Amino acid sequence: MSGRLPFDEPAGFAPGTPLAERMRPRSLDEVAGQRALLGDEGVLALLVRRRELPSLILWGPPGCGKTTIARLLAAACEAELVGFSAVLSGVKEARAVMENARRLRSATGRRTVLFVDEVHRFNKAQQDAFLPYVESGDVALIGATTENPSFELNAALLSRAKVYVLEPLSEEDLVGLLRRALDDIGRGLGARALECPDAALQAIASLAAGDARVAYNLLETAAEAVPRGGTVTPELVRKVAQRRLARYDKEGEEHYNLISALHKSIRNSDPDAGLYWLARMLEGGADPSFVARRLLRVASEDIGTADPRALEQVAAAAHAVEHMGMPECNLALAQAVLYLCLAAKSNAVYVAYGKARRLVEDRPPYPVPLHLRNAPTRLMSELGYGEGYVYAHDTPGKVADMPCLPPELARERIFEPGEEGWEKRIRERLAELAARRRR
Repeated sequence: MSGRLPFDEPAGFAPGTPLAERMRPRSLDEVAGQRALLGDEGVLALLVRRRELPSLILWGPPGCGKTTIARLLAAACEAELVGFSAVLSGVKEARAVMENARRLRSATGRRTVLFVDEVHRFNKAQQDAFLPYVESGDVALIGATTENPSFELNAALLSRAKVYVLEPLSEEDLVGLLRRALDDIGRGLGARALECPDAALQAIASLAAGDARVAYNLLETAAEAVPRGGTVTPELVRKVAQRRLARYDKEGEEHYNLISALHKSIRNSDPDAGLYWLARMLEGGADPSFVARRLLRVASEDIGTADPRALEQVAAAAHAVEHMGMPECNLALAQAVLYLCLAAKSNAVYVAYGKARRLVEDRPPYPVPLHLRNAPTRLMSELGYGEGYVYAHDTPGKVADMPCLPPELARERIFEPGEEGWEKRIRERLAELAARRRR
């Protein structure tokens, strides 16, 4: 007999309560990751010790702890926590919440913490209703968002709330959370006495890509597929996970981060990085026509008359996109990227892109290094976006000693040319570029 038995349900929780909810941290000390904010010298930990709670925006990827931290901050400061949906609630509901908050503070001295998930969906009327109460101190606004506040929130709201950036959880953090869930009898899976080797936990952590909720869901699904006292194997994890989709938002900040990384990698004559960022976009669902348009720009902007055929090659790829679409056009775009990086084409495109695609499918979607991100706003500059970027055209030999792949993939060699035709010259070009970088 396999699967969860009725008496496996932890006491104190409604039947069917997900593992992720049962294991939600009960104190700031239990929150994984976010050490810069929650460590002994972290700003949020300092606010808790002082029992101060200003309005703030928590910006970070899914499953990194935004909602949990908001709840715990309110509890630590003995404030009333009220949730508000920017999508489902209107101005009438907002005014009712604000009046209740004003009366509570007047009667008891307690402040209200208004938690707004997906705060980037706040419309102007909602903001206008809340701002006077935020200014008066009756309400401390805690907003959670996965989107860049510079683009998604208006100046009035940003000026009244401090933005704190939360990072994706590391694989080490996720493995620690999973072990706790396996051992915890009261809230987790401890009563089932499951075996879960390190390799299985690492597989879950890798597939979760920094998202604790996804990690808990994968563990719970795998656990339900084995009997009490059974073993969760890496093979079972991969089976229940199916295929992890690359994290990609076709309209959000990550869209601009990735196209910036692709453009700058090509400019820096780095074929490995060019293929990797291309694969991140295409496998994540980017419009191939958008990519082709940017590559046409790159051909003129960063190569130009140094190799006039570059524009012809990209135009041919754009023609292929128009007539084939995805996924058939992916190799045409990969070939164009390689030509722009090396001014040569190769029948090794299929092998090279296949390896790049497997890296995207089998490894976490590593964040774009800060030095490859553009910084069009002050907030992004203060957060280190663009810091350390070296403009290739300003360096001797037009090649900067600057990594364009994520540090986790620094040892990967994605493009391996052969000895046939132009490929021999490409090998020579790669050796020349490597020598210039060393100099």
